[in-house]
Amino acid sequence: MSQSETLVTHTTCPYCGVGCGVEVSVQDDKRFIVKGDKSHPANLGRLCSKGAALGETLDLEGRLLHPEIHGEQVSWDHALNKISASFNDIIDKHGPDAIAFYVSGQLLTEDYYVANKLMKGFIGSANIDTNSRLCMSSSVAGHKRAFGSDTVPCSYTDLEIADLVVLTGSNTAWCHPVLFQRLRQAKKNRPQMRIVVIDPRATETCDIADLHLAINAGADITLFNGLLIHLQQAGKADQDFIANHTNDVDACLTSAQTDAASLEQVAKDCGLSPQDTNTFYQWFAETEKTITVYSQGVNQWSCGTDKVNAIINCHLLTGRIGKAGQGPFSFTGQPNAMGGREVGGLANQLAAHMDFSTEHIETVKTFWDAPNIAEQPGLKAVDMFNAIASGQIKAIWIMATNPLVSMPEADTVRQSLEQCELVIVSDCVKRTDTTELADILLPALAWGEKDGTVTNSERRISRQRKFLTEPGEAKADWWIVNEVAKRMGFAEAFDFDSADSIWREHASLSAADNEQQRDFDLSGLQNISKSDYDRLQPVQWPCPGNRNINNDSVQMFENRRFFHADQKARFIPVKSCDDFPKTSIEYPLVMNTGRVRDQWHSMTRTGKVARLSNHFSEPFIEIHPEDAARFLVQENDLVTINSQHGTMHARALVSDKQKKGNVFIPMHWNRMFANGGNVDNLVNAITDPVSGQPQFKHTPVSIQPAAMAWQGFILSNQQPAKLPFSHWVKQKKQQAYRFSIADDKLINDWNSLAKALFPQDGDWIEYHDQSNGYYRAALINNNKLVCCIYIASDNSLPDDQWIDSIFNEETLSPNTRINLLSGQPPVSMAPAGKTICACFNVGLNTIKEAIVNQKLTTTDQIGELLKAGTNCGSCLPELKEILKTAGK
Repeated sequence: MSQSETLVTHTTCPYCGVGCGVEVSVQDDKRFIVKGDKSHPANLGRLCSKGAALGETLDLEGRLLHPEIHGEQVSWDHALNKISASFNDIIDKHGPDAIAFYVSGQLLTEDYYVANKLMKGFIGSANIDTNSRLCMSSSVAGHKRAFGSDTVPCSYTDLEIADLVVLTGSNTAWCHPVLFQRLRQAKKNRPQMRIVVIDPRATETCDIADLHLAINAGADITLFNGLLIHLQQAGKADQDFIANHTNDVDACLTSAQTDAASLEQVAKDCGLSPQDTNTFYQWFAETEKTITVYSQGVNQWSCGTDKVNAIINCHLLTGRIGKAGQGPFSFTGQPNAMGGREVGGLANQLAAHMDFSTEHIETVKTFWDAPNIAEQPGLKAVDMFNAIASGQIKAIWIMATNPLVSMPEADTVRQSLEQCELVIVSDCVKRTDTTELADILLPALAWGEKDGTVTNSERRISRQRKFLTEPGEAKADWWIVNEVAKRMGFAEAFDFDSADSIWREHASLSAADNEQQRDFDLSGLQNISKSDYDRLQPVQWPCPGNRNINNDSVQMFENRRFFHADQKARFIPVKSCDDFPKTSIEYPLVMNTGRVRDQWHSMTRTGKVARLSNHFSEPFIEIHPEDAARFLVQENDLVTINSQHGTMHARALVSDKQKKGNVFIPMHWNRMFANGGNVDNLVNAITDPVSGQPQFKHTPVSIQPAAMAWQGFILSNQQPAKLPFSHWVKQKKQQAYRFSIADDKLINDWNSLAKALFPQDGDWIEYHDQSNGYYRAALINNNKLVCCIYIASDNSLPDDQWIDSIFNEETLSPNTRINLLSGQPPVSMAPAGKTICACFNVGLNTIKEAIVNQKLTTTDQIGELLKAGTNCGSCLPELKEILKTAGK
């Protein structure tokens, strides 16, 4: 290949459920250029900040490259034989239910399929559950109650042609940025389109909203029951559709009436004005093409399934389903949450959208030739880890997920794994909160190294394709599970030799005894060749054998036929719920958790990229100004947050966009990035009785300023072995690592501590004002900066960006040394400020300076000058806010 030639691979982004197409150019100097795939129907060339930075995450730093048992490297044969022998021994002594698999929406469909087949079909237990239980299982349960199947009825194109889009419990701007940009563009093209955002917080999604309903946390059912009654009273019920294609409408309306005696009462219960509530109801009533988008803010509740059905009920009453631009639309969280649902990754499902009914058990049993198949649902995530704690489960295999970060009451989950007889973890990262407790570690392939498929939020299947060589001894997840199955004695059923061979069996199972009785049908793809699989273009299921397979959207329920036995949909009577812990004098605030714009899950990938960490570099707690004043908290204070389950530290972000009495804390930080930043230590493990999904959106907490004697930061080109401070947070900068540190105890001898933390050769230069609590020091070796430390008894710390850039200097000048000790940057190195646009690494100070000096008045002008906001557009709401205040 010549210097100018590149190899381009069309693959799919490994982050959220949008399922964006990606083009990766692997250049001959080993650089990776990542672009959006303009031909992919999910994103049409757009990428968010995380997707655009994928090329910067492909190094092998921190990778798990060899199998390990108790920390010692072993051969694959040794590890696989140990697992299979241990499993067989446990089954002999305690039965198959003593084993559990905990899997992930990060797995490819082919990986998922083999794991589910081994566990349910041949080990003979349904104790396999997925981290998708934590995000989308209430949606699954709501779909199945209403439709008789886990069917997402809408497509992304419906969003663009709808006349009213309701976004409830979804910060789309940050959690599904590409879909937000599609909505933004659609509204720009058709200004008559209306958008309603229902969220206690005024999130960035409100930037395109015509109406924001700052609802009381948890009041969604009341709001949608009120809407249901309003639609009925306004004569908007589709009587023909109701009579011929639904059941139980009268019971549903009677139940809803108890929550919605009057519009005024609904408004009061929801914390809304009657005027705004009425406006929403009128817009919904008068707009036929209405889409209701919902995500974790609806699902992650102890009554999440009822919330889903409250939304679906309104669409069934008006017949607004199965038509273009109409329907309830669940946005999934992970890249393959849908694929996991399709293969039976949830403990209460069989493969191919089948259930534990006699008929479906027989279908799967016969197809797999699996006489020992599980015949009843297994343990869902929270119950699974409780069963480990009680000793009921003796061995667990965790694949591609980090439950010690993501599970509620995370410290309790840690205690469960610490006493578990056998913990196996398959991962691509060597050190995570969870791998540290593994008895056996198995190195898995990462994005770019593995082949398979994923399914996005609109049921569209896309290929993830390999463009990197397999590092070390890492293997595909399906291969690892397949080899264990063979060694357990199931070789005949697990003779897979490639991802495409698994795909064909998966597609064939979807067709078994189907005859259009199940929604999930891939029969048109069950016989594709390896070359056709390799070339497979994005395709939306169902893909029956009589359909011309292409990437056009498929309208579900267009024929008004649903998947209950009578082919009718069900209205589900639901009532407002408050069956969860309430605030109290001890815990007076309601805590909500969620994502931030530039990070993904537990940061094992995004945490490698400096520009993705500069928007929010530490855990934070967003709090209303009145609550901040009430609890003596000021902007940027280090705050201690407590619940009855745990404690954490976070920086205060005081904002009137937060609803009074509520706080928001992001979910991403963990023990690898902060010693007190895991919010799920605080979250109560209360679950929805139908779906088993935990309630991440409502935990009573208390807050107070952290009693720290000092705080500061360290910048270093290497990570110290241990940080002996009560608070620290790690961040990757462009040239160095940054460690934010604080402690409630004074350090009397900083010089000795600095040398203990960094025992490298070199000279220390120092400034120490002990009476005022200031310490600054730098370690210099061969005239290059190795590390520096800045400590203050208050918040008067220097900006770190210009210091970070000094790590790249070959020779430090005398003036630079003076700048380091004074904490003052040279004029030529004025800090760019907090990153606002992560796609192009544009800082706040740079934007403000351009606005003032160039007299900019629009975000388009900022984009033309600085590129900020011109890629994924997620920073556009912030750019608008900056325009309002710059120069004042």
